[in-house]
Amino acid sequence: MAALLRIEQLVAGYGDARVLERIDLTLEEGRSLALLGRNGAGKTTLLDTIVGVTTYHSGAIFLGGKDVTRLRAEARAPLGISWVPQERNIFRSLTVGENLTVSARKGPWDVARVYAMFPRLQERRKNLGSQLSGGEQQMLAVGRALMLNGRLLLLDEPLEGLAPIIVDELLAALRRIVTDEGMSAIIVEQKARKVLPLTDDVVVLERGAVTHRGTSAELLAAPERLDEYLSV
Repeated sequence: MAALLRIEQLVAGYGDARVLERIDLTLEEGRSLALLGRNGAGKTTLLDTIVGVTTYHSGAIFLGGKDVTRLRAEARAPLGISWVPQERNIFRSLTVGENLTVSARKGPWDVARVYAMFPRLQERRKNLGSQLSGGEQQMLAVGRALMLNGRLLLLDEPLEGLAPIIVDELLAALRRIVTDEGMSAIIVEQKARKVLPLTDDVVVLERGAVTHRGTSAELLAAPERLDEYLSV
């Protein structure tokens, strides 16, 4: 299977600060990856670097075989990156419907499909982003990312701070997106036992370097190793 994303010896960070140290990572088309690690391990920085909003020092990033290492963020997005950052970054002054369509691109995901996946959004389609609960805002952020119809979905802590019932709804949606429909995705999540059953592979970061890579099923079946990787 062809590599959708290939990262080679990547060194990146913020300004002069180097956070990522010689990262090697490959994600094949149609596979999903759980990106785990303790707080400060570099997980968000890696997603930010794939998007193109950090300081590049050395190494290379290829998306669909194209070298995007030195492309600015606005030039990478049209190549197929859909991003849900921790901050969600929805447009608070626009309605739910407007948020979904303002930057939509043609493809299999449209408003009807997003509403079918998140009925709460359809019920609140005329509400402003500022009028939504935190869970509804997260659903909207995921829906808006899907409307970009990209090839690679990046999710940064999608379950953070959400009520259990909303967590369950989002997990069901993510299972459909990455497991049933086979969308390529990288998911950063502190709730490792929630995300590992949804993903094919797992990479663990520690101090900006890869300390473990393998299948999600294998790590989920070794709880003592998982605790060792993630314990404070």
